[in-house]
Amino acid sequence: MIEGIIKASISDRLEKLISLKNASVKLDLLKFFLQISWEIKSLNNKKYIKLSEKLDEIGRMLGGWIKSLK
Repeated sequence: MIEGIIKASISDRLEKLISLKNASVKLDLLKFFLQISWEIKSLNNKKYIKLSEKLDEIGRMLGGWIKSLK
């Protein structure tokens, strides 16, 4: 995910959009695995909530960046 964001920061408009969409997909996968970790009790509620909030914030930022390119 971080690789996609870094690539986007130095790419032209089209490549930037592709890199950001790829980063968004990876973020969604990370959210999915976080939820699975919580469901199997590898994470307690407090850690899950804190991590989920941070990932949601990153998602909003990515979404805003993608919208600004369209």
